[in-house]
Amino acid sequence: MPSNIFRGDGRPRDPFGDPLDAILAEIAVNLQLPPGLHIKAVDRYEAVCRYIDRPGSPLQGRVSSFYPQGSMAIDATISTRGTDDEYDLDAVAEIMGGNEGPEALLDLLEQALQDYPVSRIERKTRCITLYYADGMHLDVTPARRRALKEKEGVIAHAKQGLPSEHRYVPMNAYGFCAWYNERTPIEERFAIALNRELYVKHGFAFDAADVEEVPDQTPLIVKSVTTVALQLIKRHRNILYADASGRMPPSVMLSCHAGHAAVPGMGLADMVIRQARWTARAIDQTARQNKLLDVPNPEFYEERFTDRWPENQSQQQHYARALLALADGLQAVRERGMQLEDLQDWLREQFGQRVVTRSVDAYNKRLGQQVQTRQHGYTRTGGLFTPAAPAIITGASALAPVAARAHTNMGERR
Repeated sequence: MPSNIFRGDGRPRDPFGDPLDAILAEIAVNLQLPPGLHIKAVDRYEAVCRYIDRPGSPLQGRVSSFYPQGSMAIDATISTRGTDDEYDLDAVAEIMGGNEGPEALLDLLEQALQDYPVSRIERKTRCITLYYADGMHLDVTPARRRALKEKEGVIAHAKQGLPSEHRYVPMNAYGFCAWYNERTPIEERFAIALNRELYVKHGFAFDAADVEEVPDQTPLIVKSVTTVALQLIKRHRNILYADASGRMPPSVMLSCHAGHAAVPGMGLADMVIRQARWTARAIDQTARQNKLLDVPNPEFYEERFTDRWPENQSQQQHYARALLALADGLQAVRERGMQLEDLQDWLREQFGQRVVTRSVDAYNKRLGQQVQTRQHGYTRTGGLFTPAAPAIITGASALAPVAARAHTNMGERR
């Protein structure tokens, strides 16, 4: 366990006592699925499952399992764009019986979801997407069990107009999520501190006076430093690819690297740096062999998380450079410091203008309150950090900006 989680007197450190960690945490809070929508998402999973398996459905009696996958299953859901309160969720419908091919299985699922009360239903290459009026999207992916190992099987891949490419793709999302969650256990002080901010931000009662306590009925939507750092890495990717066409680095690949890089007890900024360098290094190692990045599911090696991205060396090296720029920038702030206004401008390029502006404003407001009550914040070098003295850490640093470009869900524009 890292020694930096304790103070000199043996008491636990404030998870957000470091200014850079605190600002990144504010950004993460602004990206989170709000508690109310988290509850609504769970209800919607259950409602969709019942609808697919209803009497008269073409899949009545054939849904053996229905479960969340991806970000919702590992508590890493973030807003799609951070400015419009859209959230992408994913579920797997495990279908038993029949001998349908990939296209026919998607046909059946599309028919089973016909007339479901949402704003729009769209068929994609590997799933059916339900669009809700409040901005939530739910991707339902049909799967088949193909082994005795729990949830190990295949999913349908059938892009319309390209029948020669239709196939079943190995998949064990359930096993991967269990692997990730085992490697990223709850970090209690961090989780409660961040969840307290999340609940308060969205107007939910949170009666705990200290971060050591949390009401039993309050779910910990955010559980570990690793997962919050992953959310920031995903947000950085979304901004990077905001205006690009084609696929982007898939979330599940980033989640896998985050699981491998997990070290409970690290500071938030340090973990973002670690994850960014982890993926950049993996790309660099394969590129030097003139190969493309190949990331398998650690619980099911037949499944490749990079089966559709990257498509070429240029794609993967572009992303590696962007990750290194993010890591180098955060490290420069750590080591040499930056005026708060300059830091805010740089963070906007990494994570988006509106979410960063809201986050820095909230951080400044909190610091102002701390100064008034004499609960001062200090930099690592001992300098007082207040809104009236806008230097996050003394000094300035020239950081190379990352161009804002593109976003899609799970690495594709199906």
